[in-house]
Amino acid sequence: MAKDREQLPANSTPHEVDGFLRKMASMPVLRPAGRRGRLIFGLDATASREPTWDRACHIQGQMFAEAALLGGIEIRLIWYRGFGECRAGRWTADSGELLRAMTAVRCRGGHTQIRKILGDAIREAGRGRVDALVFVGDCVEEDVDELCHLAGQLGVLGVPVFVFHEGHEPVAARAFAEIARLTGGACCRFDADSPGQLRDLLSAVAVYAAGGRAALEDFGARAGGLVPRLTSQIR
Repeated sequence: MAKDREQLPANSTPHEVDGFLRKMASMPVLRPAGRRGRLIFGLDATASREPTWDRACHIQGQMFAEAALLGGIEIRLIWYRGFGECRAGRWTADSGELLRAMTAVRCRGGHTQIRKILGDAIREAGRGRVDALVFVGDCVEEDVDELCHLAGQLGVLGVPVFVFHEGHEPVAARAFAEIARLTGGACCRFDADSPGQLRDLLSAVAVYAAGGRAALEDFGARAGGLVPRLTSQIR
């Protein structure tokens, strides 16, 4: 990670997280015994996301940190920003390590590098099982055919991509939907002014990585909101 990190203060866990953990505790983990779910978490940290970055980053770090405490998930964080800068962390089930890594990132202007995130997921899936990739971003400034080609490879490898689209940019909306379709994943737009939407969507992917489709369907039935849209899309 960059040397110029700044540590943000960690806030106390909200009541919504407590409710989420109670729901998760009652869900069966359907992965083979002794194996955690494995989730790659990709983030767009370019300047266009700066107005909502701190809020979104806090939600993301908080929710995935709490999911890691369940003992059923490992996460690999990868993010891009600036001029060709793309950083990936190691696989970890340590909630504190993940939270520190996420809250240290600061947005910098630059083009999107989604191909690097998809490529990283392909390499990791070649080394071992990856249960899902989640990506949070607001635009696409790359060749969409190239991205779809990489997405197709992830589909063959059995890695669904869950894309959460911040905003209304139409090119991104079409590209994100196609990436999700080719991988057997799901795409959903969220409102940056409604942090609860992103919280629920990220919770849903954590549930899927830890417990599979059955756990996601159960969580969707309980959570409502945007979550059932994910269940209806995944293969």
